[in-house]
Amino acid sequence: GEAKFECETVAVHLDAIVTTLRHSVFDAGAKASVAAKLAAQLGAMKAQILAFPQEKAFKVYQYSPAALSYVVGIAYPDVGSDEMKLFKRRQALHKKLLLPLDRPLIRLSNALTFGEGSNSFARKLTNVHEALGPSGVKGGTQYLVKGTYCYFHYMQDRFDDAGWGCAYRSLQTIISWFVLNNYVNNKVPGHRDIQQTLVNIGDKPATFVGSKQWIGAIEISFILDTLLDISSKVITFNSGAEIPTKAREIAHHFETQGTPIMIGGGVLAYTLLGIDYNESTGECAFLILDPHYTEGEDIKKITGGAWVGWKRLGDNAAAGGDLFVKTAFYNFLCPQRPVTV
Repeated sequence: GEAKFECETVAVHLDAIVTTLRHSVFDAGAKASVAAKLAAQLGAMKAQILAFPQEKAFKVYQYSPAALSYVVGIAYPDVGSDEMKLFKRRQALHKKLLLPLDRPLIRLSNALTFGEGSNSFARKLTNVHEALGPSGVKGGTQYLVKGTYCYFHYMQDRFDDAGWGCAYRSLQTIISWFVLNNYVNNKVPGHRDIQQTLVNIGDKPATFVGSKQWIGAIEISFILDTLLDISSKVITFNSGAEIPTKAREIAHHFETQGTPIMIGGGVLAYTLLGIDYNESTGECAFLILDPHYTEGEDIKKITGGAWVGWKRLGDNAAAGGDLFVKTAFYNFLCPQRPVTV
């Protein structure tokens, strides 16, 4: 009888990077190097097709984690934006490449983009504290936010929240950290989205949406839990004068979690990006990111006006008045970084 056969089509998107001398030309030798790399990728792709027989499309992504001194190409099946489907493959690759097993380094969102795609943070400043000088603490050790965050503040995106939106902006800065460090794929929510979420979970009445009402550390913990599935710890202070007494606990947060802290409580909201602490003398300074800044994205204005800066107990906030009011209570909201790849 006639021979029967089955045909199955699998789409494969190859992507090769070849390193060469800076001034070399794309000649026959370079083309041969690219062709060899593409052929090797096809060979590696065979193993992926066998490992994921139900998937009909595969793509190579390029990665350059800080822990590696080279670029690595990784083939993944096309799972859309559902990163968790690739968890076991990522875990195996982390072990193979000797990468740490507690942070995302080779997710789809970690891939090199070479200028493709739109960046919702493009017109905003990131890691503004890196423009600062020393804190002035003698013999101190600095414990700082780890990774990239975006500076959100009053009046951004043509939205007037001056006088009431400081905690919303601090929350947006914290969420940007989780997005930019590839823990979540969420968009950073606007004020109205934040208000609607608090109404949806029953924390606020319907009239809260569209209002200019303040939120605090506890509401921010609800938002992080609801939208990002991120849990938080709260350090409570009965007065601003107490804050330096928990310097060691704050340092431990930055050492182990590395996330920005939201400062809420009796007065205004701020974001804490780090602490410089001398354990033997107890001297400490706090790295404050102030959401009350109302002008454009100008790093000289931001650092010159101390909208990001090292502050101590008794110092004024950038807008005037005590930063830590001695008679007010404070909640330091410490988001917990998921231990995952």
